[in-house]
Amino acid sequence: MRSQIDLFGAPRADATESVAAAEHDTPLTAIAEALPAHLRLGTSSWAFPGWKGLVYAQHETATRLSRYGLSAYAQHPLLRTVGLDRTFYAPIEARVFAEYAAAVPEDFRFLVKAHAALTTSERQRSIGDATARSVFLDAEYAASEVIAPAVEGLGETLGVILFQFPPLVLPPRQLAAFPERLARFLSALPRGVPYAVEVRDAAVLSEAYGSALSEGGATHCYNVHPRMPDVLTQAAQLGAAVRAAGPVAVRWMLRTDQQYASAKEAYAPFDQLVAPDPARRAQIAELLSMLEAEAHPVLVIANNKAEGSAPRTLIELARLLAGRSRPL
Repeated sequence: MRSQIDLFGAPRADATESVAAAEHDTPLTAIAEALPAHLRLGTSSWAFPGWKGLVYAQHETATRLSRYGLSAYAQHPLLRTVGLDRTFYAPIEARVFAEYAAAVPEDFRFLVKAHAALTTSERQRSIGDATARSVFLDAEYAASEVIAPAVEGLGETLGVILFQFPPLVLPPRQLAAFPERLARFLSALPRGVPYAVEVRDAAVLSEAYGSALSEGGATHCYNVHPRMPDVLTQAAQLGAAVRAAGPVAVRWMLRTDQQYASAKEAYAPFDQLVAPDPARRAQIAELLSMLEAEAHPVLVIANNKAEGSAPRTLIELARLLAGRSRPL
Protein backbone atom coordinates (compact mmCIF):
# COMPACT_ATOMS: atom_id res chain seq x y z
CA MET A 1 0.00 0.00 0.00
CA ARG A 2 2.72 2.47 0.98
CA SER A 3 4.60 2.07 -2.29
CA GLN A 4 1.46 2.65 -4.34
CA ILE A 5 0.68 5.84 -2.46
CA ASP A 6 4.25 7.08 -2.89
CA LEU A 7 4.16 6.31 -6.61
CA PHE A 8 1.61 9.04 -7.10
CA GLY A 9 3.28 11.59 -4.85
CA ALA A 10 2.99 15.31 -5.42
CA PRO A 11 5.18 16.97 -8.06
CA ARG A 12 8.20 18.83 -6.76
CA ALA A 13 9.03 22.43 -7.65
CA ASP A 14 12.80 21.95 -8.08
CA ALA A 15 13.51 23.02 -11.65
CA THR A 16 16.71 20.94 -11.76
CA GLU A 17 14.55 17.84 -11.49
CA SER A 18 12.24 18.72 -14.38
CA VAL A 19 11.12 16.09 -16.88
CA ALA A 20 11.20 17.03 -20.58
CA ALA A 21 8.04 16.67 -22.65
CA ALA A 22 8.04 14.76 -25.91
CA GLU A 23 7.73 16.73 -29.13
CA HIS A 24 4.52 16.29 -31.10
CA ASP A 25 3.84 16.62 -34.80
CA THR A 26 1.61 19.21 -36.39
CA PRO A 27 -1.22 16.77 -37.33
CA LEU A 28 -1.67 15.69 -33.71
CA THR A 29 -1.73 19.31 -32.56
CA ALA A 30 -4.30 20.10 -35.25
CA ILE A 31 -6.51 17.21 -34.11
CA ALA A 32 -6.29 18.44 -30.52
CA GLU A 33 -7.22 21.97 -31.56
CA ALA A 34 -10.24 20.65 -33.47
CA LEU A 35 -11.79 19.23 -30.30
CA PRO A 36 -14.20 21.45 -28.35
CA ALA A 37 -12.83 23.35 -25.38
CA HIS A 38 -15.23 21.66 -22.96
CA LEU A 39 -13.99 18.15 -23.90
CA ARG A 40 -10.87 17.16 -21.98
CA LEU A 41 -9.02 13.91 -22.59
CA GLY A 42 -6.59 12.38 -20.12
CA THR A 43 -5.24 9.27 -18.46
CA SER A 44 -5.72 7.67 -15.06
CA SER A 45 -2.22 8.71 -13.94
CA TRP A 46 1.05 9.90 -15.49
CA ALA A 47 3.90 7.84 -13.96
CA PHE A 48 4.62 5.33 -16.75
CA PRO A 49 8.19 5.00 -18.10
CA GLY A 50 6.85 3.26 -21.22
CA TRP A 51 5.44 6.57 -22.41
CA LYS A 52 8.85 7.70 -23.67
CA GLY A 53 8.30 9.37 -27.03
CA LEU A 54 4.54 9.52 -26.43
CA VAL A 55 4.42 11.91 -23.47
CA TYR A 56 8.01 12.22 -22.24
CA ALA A 57 11.15 13.02 -24.23
CA GLN A 58 13.27 10.31 -22.66
CA HIS A 59 13.07 7.30 -20.41
CA GLU A 60 12.36 8.21 -16.79
CA THR A 61 11.75 6.05 -13.75
CA ALA A 62 8.24 5.82 -12.37
CA THR A 63 9.42 7.57 -9.22
CA ARG A 64 10.82 10.54 -11.14
CA LEU A 65 7.70 10.78 -13.26
CA SER A 66 5.40 10.68 -10.24
CA ARG A 67 7.33 13.52 -8.63
CA TYR A 68 8.33 15.66 -11.60
CA GLY A 69 6.41 14.47 -14.66
CA LEU A 70 3.04 16.18 -14.35
CA SER A 71 4.16 19.43 -15.96
CA ALA A 72 5.53 17.54 -18.98
CA TYR A 73 2.35 15.44 -19.16
CA ALA A 74 0.25 18.63 -19.28
CA GLN A 75 2.25 19.88 -22.28
CA HIS A 76 0.87 17.09 -24.48
CA PRO A 77 -1.65 18.69 -26.88
CA LEU A 78 -4.37 16.12 -26.11
CA LEU A 79 -3.90 15.68 -22.36
CA ARG A 80 -5.95 18.34 -20.60
CA THR A 81 -7.09 16.29 -17.61
CA VAL A 82 -5.76 13.48 -15.43
CA GLY A 83 -7.06 11.17 -12.74
CA LEU A 84 -5.63 11.37 -9.23
CA ASP A 85 -5.58 7.74 -8.08
CA ARG A 86 -3.44 8.48 -5.05
CA THR A 87 -6.40 10.03 -3.28
CA PHE A 88 -8.31 6.74 -3.50
CA TYR A 89 -5.88 5.12 -1.07
CA ALA A 90 -5.56 7.94 1.46
CA PRO A 91 -6.62 11.58 1.75
CA ILE A 92 -4.03 14.26 0.96
CA GLU A 93 -3.61 17.80 2.24
CA ALA A 94 -4.60 21.00 0.47
CA ARG A 95 -0.94 22.00 0.04
CA VAL A 96 -0.30 18.82 -1.97
CA PHE A 97 -3.29 19.53 -4.20
CA ALA A 98 -1.91 23.05 -4.65
CA GLU A 99 1.41 21.62 -5.87
CA TYR A 100 -0.47 19.64 -8.50
CA ALA A 101 -2.40 22.73 -9.59
CA ALA A 102 0.81 24.76 -9.87
CA ALA A 103 2.27 22.19 -12.31
CA VAL A 104 -0.48 22.53 -14.96
CA PRO A 105 -2.09 25.26 -17.11
CA GLU A 106 -5.17 27.09 -15.86
CA ASP A 107 -7.51 25.25 -18.24
CA PHE A 108 -6.34 21.82 -17.04
CA ARG A 109 -8.72 19.80 -14.85
CA PHE A 110 -8.21 17.03 -12.29
CA LEU A 111 -10.50 14.10 -11.66
CA VAL A 112 -10.05 13.40 -7.94
CA LYS A 113 -10.96 9.96 -6.65
CA ALA A 114 -12.52 10.12 -3.21
CA HIS A 115 -10.97 8.01 -0.46
CA ALA A 116 -12.02 4.37 -0.87
CA ALA A 117 -13.18 4.20 2.75
CA LEU A 118 -16.15 6.36 1.74
CA THR A 119 -17.31 3.90 -0.91
CA THR A 120 -16.28 0.59 0.66
CA SER A 121 -19.12 -0.93 2.64
CA GLU A 122 -18.81 -2.42 6.09
CA ARG A 123 -18.76 -5.86 4.45
CA GLN A 124 -15.85 -4.94 2.17
CA ARG A 125 -13.24 -3.58 4.58
CA SER A 126 -10.26 -4.91 2.61
CA ILE A 127 -8.79 -1.48 1.80
CA GLY A 128 -7.10 0.27 4.68
CA ASP A 129 -7.41 -0.62 8.35
CA ALA A 130 -10.29 -3.01 8.88
CA THR A 131 -10.31 -2.15 12.59
CA ALA A 132 -10.81 1.58 11.98
CA ARG A 133 -14.17 3.30 12.30
CA SER A 134 -16.26 2.80 9.19
CA VAL A 135 -16.83 6.00 7.19
CA PHE A 136 -18.86 4.36 4.42
CA LEU A 137 -21.05 7.14 2.97
CA ASP A 138 -20.08 9.45 5.84
CA ALA A 139 -20.74 12.97 4.54
CA GLU A 140 -18.93 14.67 7.41
CA TYR A 141 -15.75 12.69 6.72
CA ALA A 142 -16.06 13.36 2.99
CA ALA A 143 -16.46 17.09 3.53
CA SER A 144 -13.51 17.51 5.88
CA GLU A 145 -10.99 14.98 4.57
CA VAL A 146 -11.71 14.85 0.82
CA ILE A 147 -13.71 17.79 -0.44
CA ALA A 148 -12.34 20.76 1.54
CA PRO A 149 -8.65 20.00 0.77
CA ALA A 150 -9.37 19.43 -2.93
CA VAL A 151 -11.39 22.62 -3.29
CA GLU A 152 -8.82 24.70 -1.41
CA GLY A 153 -5.77 23.25 -3.14
CA LEU A 154 -6.96 22.80 -6.70
CA GLY A 155 -9.22 25.81 -7.09
CA GLU A 156 -10.40 26.16 -10.69
CA THR A 157 -8.40 23.10 -11.76
CA LEU A 158 -10.77 20.81 -9.85
CA GLY A 159 -12.76 19.02 -12.55
CA VAL A 160 -14.79 16.57 -10.50
CA ILE A 161 -14.62 14.53 -7.29
CA LEU A 162 -15.40 10.92 -8.15
CA PHE A 163 -16.96 8.48 -5.69
CA GLN A 164 -15.93 5.12 -7.15
CA PHE A 165 -17.89 2.21 -5.70
CA PRO A 166 -16.52 -1.31 -6.05
CA PRO A 167 -18.99 -4.14 -6.67
CA LEU A 168 -21.38 -3.84 -3.73
CA VAL A 169 -21.21 -6.99 -1.62
CA LEU A 170 -24.67 -6.50 -0.16
CA PRO A 171 -27.72 -8.71 0.36
CA PRO A 172 -30.50 -8.01 -2.17
CA ARG A 173 -32.53 -5.94 0.28
CA GLN A 174 -29.57 -3.72 1.15
CA LEU A 175 -28.59 -3.42 -2.50
CA ALA A 176 -32.10 -2.22 -3.30
CA ALA A 177 -31.79 0.35 -0.50
CA PHE A 178 -28.44 1.65 -1.76
CA PRO A 179 -29.85 4.51 -3.91
CA GLU A 180 -31.73 5.97 -0.94
CA ARG A 181 -28.60 5.84 1.21
CA LEU A 182 -26.57 7.36 -1.63
CA ALA A 183 -29.11 10.19 -1.97
CA ARG A 184 -28.82 11.04 1.73
CA PHE A 185 -25.03 11.08 1.47
CA LEU A 186 -24.88 13.26 -1.63
CA SER A 187 -27.48 15.69 -0.31
CA ALA A 188 -25.41 16.22 2.84
CA LEU A 189 -22.24 17.19 0.94
CA PRO A 190 -21.15 20.82 0.43
CA ARG A 191 -22.96 22.45 -2.49
CA GLY A 192 -21.27 24.03 -5.49
CA VAL A 193 -18.67 21.27 -5.86
CA PRO A 194 -18.74 18.95 -8.91
CA TYR A 195 -19.40 15.34 -7.91
CA ALA A 196 -19.66 12.14 -9.96
CA VAL A 197 -20.53 8.57 -8.97
CA GLU A 198 -19.17 5.41 -10.55
CA VAL A 199 -20.73 2.03 -9.84
CA ARG A 200 -19.70 -1.48 -10.85
CA ASP A 201 -23.09 -3.20 -10.51
CA ALA A 202 -25.42 -3.19 -13.50
CA ALA A 203 -28.33 -3.82 -11.13
CA VAL A 204 -27.78 -0.39 -9.56
CA LEU A 205 -28.63 1.41 -12.82
CA SER A 206 -32.22 2.06 -11.83
CA GLU A 207 -34.62 4.98 -11.73
CA ALA A 208 -33.95 5.23 -8.00
CA TYR A 209 -30.20 5.55 -8.61
CA GLY A 210 -30.78 8.24 -11.21
CA SER A 211 -33.03 10.14 -8.82
CA ALA A 212 -30.39 9.89 -6.09
CA LEU A 213 -27.85 11.54 -8.37
CA SER A 214 -30.23 14.27 -9.50
CA GLU A 215 -31.36 15.07 -5.95
CA GLY A 216 -27.78 15.02 -4.67
CA GLY A 217 -26.33 17.25 -7.38
CA ALA A 218 -24.03 14.57 -8.83
CA THR A 219 -23.52 13.08 -12.28
CA HIS A 220 -23.15 9.47 -13.36
CA CYS A 221 -19.67 8.39 -14.47
CA TYR A 222 -20.04 6.37 -17.67
CA ASN A 223 -17.50 3.56 -17.43
CA VAL A 224 -16.19 0.77 -19.62
CA HIS A 225 -15.77 -2.19 -17.29
CA PRO A 226 -16.53 -5.93 -17.56
CA ARG A 227 -19.24 -5.72 -14.87
CA MET A 228 -21.13 -2.91 -16.59
CA PRO A 229 -23.24 -2.59 -19.75
CA ASP A 230 -21.75 -0.45 -22.51
CA VAL A 231 -21.81 3.32 -22.12
CA LEU A 232 -24.67 3.80 -24.59
CA THR A 233 -26.80 1.32 -22.65
CA GLN A 234 -25.95 3.17 -19.44
CA ALA A 235 -27.06 6.41 -21.09
CA ALA A 236 -30.30 4.86 -22.34
CA GLN A 237 -31.16 3.28 -19.00
CA LEU A 238 -30.48 6.36 -16.91
CA GLY A 239 -31.66 9.18 -19.16
CA ALA A 240 -30.40 12.73 -19.33
CA ALA A 241 -31.11 13.83 -15.75
CA VAL A 242 -28.04 12.00 -14.41
CA ARG A 243 -25.71 14.31 -16.32
CA ALA A 244 -27.45 17.62 -15.69
CA ALA A 245 -25.74 18.61 -12.43
CA GLY A 246 -22.27 19.40 -13.76
CA PRO A 247 -19.21 17.96 -15.49
CA VAL A 248 -19.62 14.43 -16.85
CA ALA A 249 -16.88 11.82 -16.41
CA VAL A 250 -16.29 8.98 -18.86
CA ARG A 251 -13.76 6.34 -17.81
CA TRP A 252 -12.46 3.67 -20.23
CA MET A 253 -10.80 1.18 -17.94
CA LEU A 254 -10.76 -2.42 -19.07
CA ARG A 255 -11.78 -4.74 -21.89
CA THR A 256 -14.77 -6.92 -21.13
CA ASP A 257 -12.64 -10.07 -21.56
CA GLN A 258 -9.81 -8.98 -19.25
CA GLN A 259 -8.94 -8.65 -15.58
CA TYR A 260 -6.65 -5.90 -14.28
CA ALA A 261 -3.80 -8.23 -13.32
CA SER A 262 -3.77 -10.11 -16.61
CA ALA A 263 -4.09 -6.89 -18.62
CA LYS A 264 -1.19 -5.31 -16.75
CA GLU A 265 1.00 -8.31 -17.47
CA ALA A 266 -0.01 -8.48 -21.12
CA TYR A 267 0.16 -4.77 -21.92
CA ALA A 268 3.25 -3.51 -20.04
CA PRO A 269 5.19 -1.25 -20.69
CA PHE A 270 2.04 0.45 -22.05
CA ASP A 271 3.61 1.91 -25.16
CA GLN A 272 1.49 0.14 -27.81
CA LEU A 273 -2.15 -0.65 -28.56
CA VAL A 274 -1.84 -4.35 -27.81
CA ALA A 275 -5.57 -5.05 -27.96
CA PRO A 276 -7.40 -2.34 -29.96
CA ASP A 277 -11.10 -2.12 -29.14
CA PRO A 278 -12.75 -0.15 -31.98
CA ALA A 279 -16.27 -1.13 -30.88
CA ARG A 280 -15.82 0.52 -27.47
CA ARG A 281 -14.14 3.52 -29.12
CA ALA A 282 -17.13 4.01 -31.41
CA GLN A 283 -19.55 3.76 -28.48
CA ILE A 284 -17.64 6.38 -26.52
CA ALA A 285 -17.51 8.65 -29.57
CA GLU A 286 -21.29 8.35 -29.95
CA LEU A 287 -21.78 9.13 -26.25
CA LEU A 288 -19.53 12.18 -26.60
CA SER A 289 -21.60 13.33 -29.55
CA MET A 290 -24.68 13.16 -27.34
CA LEU A 291 -22.94 15.09 -24.59
CA GLU A 292 -21.72 17.68 -27.11
CA ALA A 293 -25.31 18.32 -28.17
CA GLU A 294 -26.18 18.93 -24.50
CA ALA A 295 -23.13 21.22 -24.03
CA HIS A 296 -21.80 19.34 -21.00
CA PRO A 297 -18.21 19.74 -19.79
CA VAL A 298 -16.70 16.26 -20.18
CA LEU A 299 -13.63 14.55 -18.73
CA VAL A 300 -12.62 11.39 -20.59
CA ILE A 301 -10.12 9.24 -18.69
CA ALA A 302 -8.43 6.27 -20.38
CA ASN A 303 -6.53 3.54 -18.57
CA ASN A 304 -3.56 1.63 -19.97
CA LYS A 305 -5.56 -1.56 -19.39
CA ALA A 306 -8.21 -0.49 -21.90
CA GLU A 307 -6.15 -1.25 -25.01
CA GLY A 308 -2.53 -1.28 -23.91
CA SER A 309 -1.50 2.38 -23.94
CA ALA A 310 -3.73 5.17 -22.64
CA PRO A 311 -2.09 7.97 -24.67
CA ARG A 312 -2.46 5.96 -27.88
CA THR A 313 -6.07 5.13 -26.97
CA LEU A 314 -6.82 8.84 -26.66
CA ILE A 315 -5.02 9.66 -29.90
CA GLU A 316 -7.20 7.17 -31.77
CA LEU A 317 -10.35 8.45 -30.05
CA ALA A 318 -9.43 12.03 -30.97
CA ARG A 319 -8.81 11.01 -34.58
CA LEU A 320 -12.22 9.41 -34.71
CA LEU A 321 -13.88 12.49 -33.23
CA ALA A 322 -12.00 14.88 -35.53
CA GLY A 323 -12.87 12.80 -38.58
CA ARG A 324 -16.62 12.86 -38.06
CA SER A 325 -18.69 14.78 -40.55
CA ARG A 326 -20.26 16.92 -37.82
CA PRO A 327 -17.41 18.51 -35.83
CA LEU A 328 -17.34 17.72 -32.16
